[in-house]
Amino acid sequence: MARKRYLKKTPLAQAREQFLGHVDPTGLEDETVDVGQALHRITSEPVFARISSPHYHGSAMDGICVRAENTFGATEFAPRRLRLLTDATRPDGCFAYLDTGQPLPSWANAVIMIEKVHEIGAAAVSIDEAAAPWQNVRLVGEDVVATELLLPRNHRLRPYDLGAVLAAGHTTVRVKARPRVALIPTGDEITAPGQTAQPGQIIDFNSTVLGAMVAECGGAPVLCPAVADDPALLRQALRGALEDHHLVALIAGSSAGEHDFTAEVIAGEGELLVHGIEVMPGKPAVLGVAGGRPVIGIPGYPVSAIVIAREILQPALQRMLGTGAASPPRVRAVAPRKIPSRLGLEEFVRVTLGRVEERLMAVPLARGAGVISTMVRADGFLRIPGMVEGINAGEEVEVEILRSPEEIEHTVLCTGSHDLSISVLEDQLKRRDPRLKIATANVGSLGGLHSIRRGETHMAGTHLLDPATGVYNVPDIERLIPDLPVVLVHCVKRRQGLLVPPGNPLELSGMADLGNRDLRFVNRQPGSGTRVLLDFKLAQLGIEPETIRGYEHEEFTHMAVAVAVASGLADAGLGILSAAGALGLDFVPVGDEQYDLLLLRSFYESPAGATLLAVIRSEEFKLAMQSLGGYDTGATGEILYERG
Repeated sequence: MARKRYLKKTPLAQAREQFLGHVDPTGLEDETVDVGQALHRITSEPVFARISSPHYHGSAMDGICVRAENTFGATEFAPRRLRLLTDATRPDGCFAYLDTGQPLPSWANAVIMIEKVHEIGAAAVSIDEAAAPWQNVRLVGEDVVATELLLPRNHRLRPYDLGAVLAAGHTTVRVKARPRVALIPTGDEITAPGQTAQPGQIIDFNSTVLGAMVAECGGAPVLCPAVADDPALLRQALRGALEDHHLVALIAGSSAGEHDFTAEVIAGEGELLVHGIEVMPGKPAVLGVAGGRPVIGIPGYPVSAIVIAREILQPALQRMLGTGAASPPRVRAVAPRKIPSRLGLEEFVRVTLGRVEERLMAVPLARGAGVISTMVRADGFLRIPGMVEGINAGEEVEVEILRSPEEIEHTVLCTGSHDLSISVLEDQLKRRDPRLKIATANVGSLGGLHSIRRGETHMAGTHLLDPATGVYNVPDIERLIPDLPVVLVHCVKRRQGLLVPPGNPLELSGMADLGNRDLRFVNRQPGSGTRVLLDFKLAQLGIEPETIRGYEHEEFTHMAVAVAVASGLADAGLGILSAAGALGLDFVPVGDEQYDLLLLRSFYESPAGATLLAVIRSEEFKLAMQSLGGYDTGATGEILYERG
């Protein structure tokens, strides 16, 4: 079979404009809904007040109602006496008691607050201040006048809008129908959530994510059964969906592979507008029209799908509903390190954000299109234009934020060596102060120290062994960060060793066995404390690194090393006991090491730093770490070194 090719790739803005030109903003039906069920719905016609609000003259407070002219001349030195109105008396020179909201009698035109009324017996009062006509009275139509325009068409109904509509005499409201969006996952490998996924099968979570994004935008998602990689079946599913949906999204099959049929099916059923967009992730997207309805071929990689949904699908729904595309909130931040990018592709880089002293830092996350977990951790998107080769370290950038500014201001950045204690620490921190969040960047101990030195992070996890002295962390801190005010806090002592498959099939007994040529090893990246420990041990044993098969195979976390061993990619890797336990691996102890947290002094002295230190020293944190196995918390929370 001849390999398929993309049509001419289209810039994102041009692709969106071309597609939205085929979205009919008048094509939605109207429907009548109860006001109580209309939150966030879009009005399909103007809403005019049926009645005035208030519809009677009412008292604005507790007090007495009077004729204002009967009070003229009243002063502290010449108080005016008024008598209680009865059936036998005339209103002139009288008063009546009223509570807030009660209707004003026809003879009265002012209300005096009860605090300014002096009772004289049971049937008379005196006042020492004149009342102005209509003071403390809510007049008819003060809020809304009957026949007045209350809400325009194409208005998204907010909670307070619902109250105004009810106050104006309506119990129902005409709104636009929710755009029905058919979400059709495709591929022989797709299996439903809840089913046991066999090797080669992929759980369909894209439908749920995209469905939530449709609902978030005011649409009505319809999650359809998966369709196999068969053009005839895909064509049949598309035709069926076009009958009663306003928009159809085919998930996966949009690229140029042997089993990607979305583009040709859309072209066969209507008009193919775009195949390939100059955006990353999201390049393989397909845009077209079939049966008079807009159709989107959404890439199967989850982050690609999210980007295309944000940039194409949601704007299409907003156009259908007549609401217009809202600009996402943005902030200015600093990129702590160089972020390369490919020319010709507009790139969306996921970042975490945190304010370190005066600077808001934008720390890039993993850029793989299939890494859905990065969307969970992301605080925003950094857009790199197609004609820019990347972002330089220290450059100020604009970030579209996905969380509130308040959340971002309470983010603690932790850069450096990876350890499970950081996840436990964040959980315990959230319990103590729900506003706080820890955002991690796993760049190794050495990378963490450099980030501290450059003022790019609040704290760094580190376990660097100094071969000359056998002391952890302090020698490297003094060598690399000689002047910066910092505080080194002991976190945990942890057991390091060889992670091996269950049963230890190669019968490894220690580091000396790494010289076995039949063993496949998985390593940590240069600059990590585990890599420093490995090289130190190898030098002691006289083993040359190049003789170890797999020494160049590098991972960035202990869990990634454990996964490599558990999945059969490697026979052994150096890591911590808790990582072995998490994946059911066997563990060959090598020794204990010290894992510490280096804090900027300014952060250490901040309220967030004080809370973090209190959590580290708490019994709850220590017990949680001990339950993982392989951790010693005897000195947890001790200050090991400080400067400034």
